[in-house]
Amino acid sequence: MSLSARDQQVIWHPYTQMKTAAPPIPIVRGEGALLFTETGEAYIDAVSSWWVTLHGHAHPYIAQKVAEQLQTLEHVIFAGFTHPAAVELAERLIQVLPEGQRRIFYSDNGSTAVEVALKMALQFWHIQGIPKTQIIAFRDSYHGDTFGAMSVSARSTFTAPFQQFLFDVDFIDVPVPGHEEQTFAQLEELLQQNDKAAFIYEPLVLGTAGMVMYTPAILDRLVALCQHHQVLTIADEVMTGFGRTGQTFASHYLSHKPDMVCLSKGLTGGTMALGVTSCTERLYEAFLHEDKSKTFFHGHSYTANPVACAAGLASLDLLLQEHTQTNIARISAQHAAFAQQIKELAHIKEVRQQGTILAIEFEVGTTSYFSNLRDTLYNYALSQGLILRPLGNIIYCLPPYCITNEQLSHVYKAMEGMRLLLAKNK
Repeated sequence: MSLSARDQQVIWHPYTQMKTAAPPIPIVRGEGALLFTETGEAYIDAVSSWWVTLHGHAHPYIAQKVAEQLQTLEHVIFAGFTHPAAVELAERLIQVLPEGQRRIFYSDNGSTAVEVALKMALQFWHIQGIPKTQIIAFRDSYHGDTFGAMSVSARSTFTAPFQQFLFDVDFIDVPVPGHEEQTFAQLEELLQQNDKAAFIYEPLVLGTAGMVMYTPAILDRLVALCQHHQVLTIADEVMTGFGRTGQTFASHYLSHKPDMVCLSKGLTGGTMALGVTSCTERLYEAFLHEDKSKTFFHGHSYTANPVACAAGLASLDLLLQEHTQTNIARISAQHAAFAQQIKELAHIKEVRQQGTILAIEFEVGTTSYFSNLRDTLYNYALSQGLILRPLGNIIYCLPPYCITNEQLSHVYKAMEGMRLLLAKNK
């Protein structure tokens, strides 16, 4: 029996209608930007397997460091104990994170990193007896699938079954070009009330909204306004972190730095699950008290897992190498050149690019995530030996930094093929 057939007997896949979905493609090996099936077919992983694989698949350096850690210490409870990999990773993250981040709290994925930040923000004000309980977020944002993360994300079909269980959030529009002042005015009005605890945002790029982009200048103004009104700011850099936007973190484009930063995805180079919530010393010190009830009560069994931390250290080593930084600049330049080439062509509504993130929005009648168009584009990409995961009428490329120029050209050619396919079927 094939691996795919065995899978269908026992597995329930994420974001998949199991009744109608095609059988899963069995991947047995990865190398660089490529994934290989059990029958030897190769696919270019142009979405970094949900944005996590920074340096390519089965990277030998990360594998070596993980293997070394496994032979030394696989896990230890992180309440009352510590270990070298966790301390070193925290020290090194603080060196590269936006200015002002001083403390690292470990969790195990992006959603929980966001949950931690929200709980920190709400408890920060609770400890001081200040009634600030409302969170502000962008209307079309996505911050994860746990309940707190869903609450601060866009309300949609994905969250509809849980609507009554989500807490109320004050949403403002995304400040896309031409609408910056409208968003600023919305935030300014909300901040006249004194119940706002925090503003959480995806800096510069809203991922699942369709790689929607806005400028550092307006985000800087929004963050500054929040800080003026004593509202905490949370940068959700789960997707944008570790070079995706061209700088190590999207927050590096800003003059005003966040109070908290959420990290996951590329944190371990795609090797295994690990989450981080960093914060300022001011926020951390608010929890220091003789009264033990003011402790931050949050934790996970696999908090600061030594093997995951070792992978994080290895990934950070690779990220900071000159070779990787050169690759980030190369991919960014290639994306920018292709964006200029295709943006004026027929059936292209908009082309968006920020660093290594490229998104093309096609001009079509139906744009729903559930439309047949999404499946048409997805299957076309597979037929071209590519893994691209459309968001409705939007196709994007967010590749591993090791992707070659030849492989990028193949991605661009497929995107152009999609445009021609739409023109033919219109």
